[in-house]
Amino acid sequence: MFKKDMHPGAKSKVKSSVQRAIRAKVVETYPLLEPHIDEIIPKKEQLDLVKLPDRVSLYVLNTTPLFWQHMDDPIIPHLSLVHKYPHCFHRLRIDHGAIRFVLSGATLMVPGLTSPGGRLPDPAEAEGYEYGNKELEAGEVAVVEAEGKEHACLVGVLKMGTREMKEKKKGVGMDAGHYLGDGLWKMNLD
Repeated sequence: MFKKDMHPGAKSKVKSSVQRAIRAKVVETYPLLEPHIDEIIPKKEQLDLVKLPDRVSLYVLNTTPLFWQHMDDPIIPHLSLVHKYPHCFHRLRIDHGAIRFVLSGATLMVPGLTSPGGRLPDPAEAEGYEYGNKELEAGEVAVVEAEGKEHACLVGVLKMGTREMKEKKKGVGMDAGHYLGDGLWKMNLD
């Protein structure tokens, strides 16, 4: 979705009622962000909406991108926000071999998640399991980390649930998303 370099479009101030609704939607979608919501979207600060190509809305605080949304799709965190609060999102891990494909904007394929270096949520694991013990459904937002790397490299909406990924071990796991080095990552909002 953001493969090419992007230039921000029209910037407008978000009404306070809409800002409250966005805060509520973020807390509903990402419950683990609730303790941090006043740091992310302070009540007294002005949230801005930046229009991007292909009907994408980017919510910005000053010059810091926070969330983006394509039409009526779920509200998705910007990778810079994911890097600040990595344990507040559903996470998956790709193996070493899939990293270069993900960072070039390719579709995330299931074998990169189900191979020995990949990780999916596992209900059989104990409470402290790093990738969670709740299966994710198609349509949920997930953050993708890379084997051997510190920060997440991709965030987007799952095309297939994690249970189905484990059964089939092939197919498309996540279509278009926001990845390190894409147009949204490089965009200058100053």
